[in-house]
Amino acid sequence: MMWFRTTGWLSALLVPVYLFSVSQAPIDATQGVAQKILYVHVPCAFAAYLGFLLTAIFGAFYLATNKRHHDHMAAAAAEVGVLFCGLVIVSGPIWAKATWGHWWSWDLRLTLTLLLFLIYVAYLLLREFTGDSERAARFSAVYGIAGLFVIPINYFAIDLAGGRTMHPENLKGDSLGSGMTLPFLLGVATAFSVFFYLWAKRVSLRVAHARLEARKRS
Repeated sequence: MMWFRTTGWLSALLVPVYLFSVSQAPIDATQGVAQKILYVHVPCAFAAYLGFLLTAIFGAFYLATNKRHHDHMAAAAAEVGVLFCGLVIVSGPIWAKATWGHWWSWDLRLTLTLLLFLIYVAYLLLREFTGDSERAARFSAVYGIAGLFVIPINYFAIDLAGGRTMHPENLKGDSLGSGMTLPFLLGVATAFSVFFYLWAKRVSLRVAHARLEARKRS
């Protein structure tokens, strides 16, 4: 698959460049070296959002066309999205411990991120335990679309809470200090590239598994 090979090579090129840029990024005067978790934490969050958005988009395509390939793409996007969301939940407490002095706080952004993770873990469990029927695929598509509405609430949680959260405000054009923008953008590009590589891999595996199951039934 050309897409799979292209994203693989792009990821292989981006990862070392990204890691080098992070190593050369200036150390934050307030948070110290712990602030560099930003270059992992936020790009992983964006990649998780991308995965769940694609789950909803291809779920909608499946409902409209009934093409099984769209269902495979939706399920694979959810799998990779859950992986990146899990990395967000792991990296966040490490940053929190260094910055706030404790691992976890039930503020709105943290709670909604955990909720988003559990929603799509439930999506994957739903697919696992309801079989490979068309009815299960259609129900999963509807569920995947419904779960999407948590993302804007999660992203704007700080504004919704009136700033009364431990999280800082969302990044803006002038939020990052001098020398921090390039490694951050490289982090986002790398996360997206790795996302598409893993997504393509999971789609190909799902298609191969579906063909194998069809041969067994024939």
